[in-house]
Amino acid sequence: MSIKLRSLFVVLALFAGIYQAPAQDTRFLRISGPAATTITAFRPDGTLVWSNALAGTNYTVQTVACLPGGTNWVDYVRLPVTQAVNTNLLFDFNPPAGMALIPAGVFTMGDTLDGEHDAVPVTNVTVSAFYMDVNLVSYSEWQTIYFYATNHGFGFKNAGAGKAEDHPVQTVDWYDCVKWCNARSQQEGLMPVYYADAGLTQVYNNGDSGTTVYPNWAANGYRLPTEAEWEKAARGGLSGQRFPWGNTISESRANYLGNTSYSYDLGPNGYNAAFDTGGYPYTSPVGSFAANGYGLYDVAGNVYEWCWDWYGTPYGQPTADNPTGPTTGNYRVLRGGYWSIYAYYARCAYRTSLNPSVAYYRYGFRCVRGH
Repeated sequence: MSIKLRSLFVVLALFAGIYQAPAQDTRFLRISGPAATTITAFRPDGTLVWSNALAGTNYTVQTVACLPGGTNWVDYVRLPVTQAVNTNLLFDFNPPAGMALIPAGVFTMGDTLDGEHDAVPVTNVTVSAFYMDVNLVSYSEWQTIYFYATNHGFGFKNAGAGKAEDHPVQTVDWYDCVKWCNARSQQEGLMPVYYADAGLTQVYNNGDSGTTVYPNWAANGYRLPTEAEWEKAARGGLSGQRFPWGNTISESRANYLGNTSYSYDLGPNGYNAAFDTGGYPYTSPVGSFAANGYGLYDVAGNVYEWCWDWYGTPYGQPTADNPTGPTTGNYRVLRGGYWSIYAYYARCAYRTSLNPSVAYYRYGFRCVRGH
């Protein structure tokens, strides 16, 4: 970790089974920044209050699992500072079921690690807090909402598929995912995000290729993540790393196609041995690998994840906070790699795109909600 620590002030232990991940039941925090600060309160709702910060700079909250002797401090969130006293929500101990809070902050979008032209220029992007599904949408979860939706006026191009109930749904196109998000919102009594008209009066529930979809970003329902939200969440607080956990990968970390000709792929070569069994495709049950720093599973490998954005450049819309991508385009963004492609494509910064009306066994999704 290449961070020069210039301040270490208050260390806090948090107990609550954060994200229901045993390894994160206890978490210690420290703040690193350009000048000494003071943590004045850590509230029961997960809000940190701290003072004496230098306005116009960034501070980084870091975590470690145990003290004394904890040396593996890792970044959790980078906080842009505009005033001396700051209040930041870092955790939500009672998030919506199956979701985790991604705290507000700034992160570095893209990387220059592997000479990829599509992930530059590296850009500092500020993203507001939001909730994200800790798992990919499973086939079982898809079916539950799909059957509700088709009984309530929704029409889908694809019925979806899955190797098993607990595997990710796949063979769904972008339009299917967006309609499914709306149906999930309606079933839970939330305001849908997507509409068929610019006036936001007609909930989008039918239509596929060529349909214009209008988002209501103020709605409290489920939606696809923006590309910036996806990358911030996938990184789990880490900065400048290839993967959600660090710079190397192996089949114990993710479900992808091993190829040790990449220096950072520790292999072995070929399909993940744990899932190269039974029927094709070789997807893995959701949550089969360790979570990242925000408690999210499968953000590298298993299936590609649809995002909201039209594909475009420059990467990350560097002039905007909470970027939502180009207003028009031909292809929508996909992120995260999948079970039958090399580690290069499972990197946090890797971008790909596809006609939004295409469905195949490598494409799935997860939902987010505004905070």
